[in-house]
Amino acid sequence: MVDSHNSARIAFENVVVDADAVLGEVDAGNALLESVLNAGRAAVASELLGLSDEAFARTVTYLGQRKQFGRLIGEFQALQHRAAHLYSEIEITRAAVLKAVHVLDANFDAAAPIVAVAKARAGTTAGLAVQESVQMHGGIGMTDELDIGLFMKRCRVGQELFGDANFHTERLARLKGY
Repeated sequence: MVDSHNSARIAFENVVVDADAVLGEVDAGNALLESVLNAGRAAVASELLGLSDEAFARTVTYLGQRKQFGRLIGEFQALQHRAAHLYSEIEITRAAVLKAVHVLDANFDAAAPIVAVAKARAGTTAGLAVQESVQMHGGIGMTDELDIGLFMKRCRVGQELFGDANFHTERLARLKGY
């Protein structure tokens, strides 16, 4: 896979499953599956938030060390604005992710809407975080010397896992009756 994780394709042929193997009630598996997927979505949203935090922290450190034209690049106002914007996006995402895991813990069956918000938001924010990190690091951001490129690859997988931002935007709309 793009982020160096292992994967496999599994094919079942001539598998026989008798009635004793049914989990829950017959034809009621969707609710159970959605509950499990919501827990997974919240976990991936948390990972994407952590990825955003780490990419941001490394970028701020780099801005305070790299010199250009005899000045630290972190002194340039354009980069400060970009960093401030990213910080704001990460904090909004943190609130959504924390709310999602809180609702999963407090009222598991009512968590679908906020989990959709958190997953969509975390994917979008992580995408912004890795793009800004690469831009502010310059060409070195994509080398193996730094982990920013690895973060970008993991972000891409996390964005798609259990539904991307578009999937969750539509899901939220359907859950709210639109």
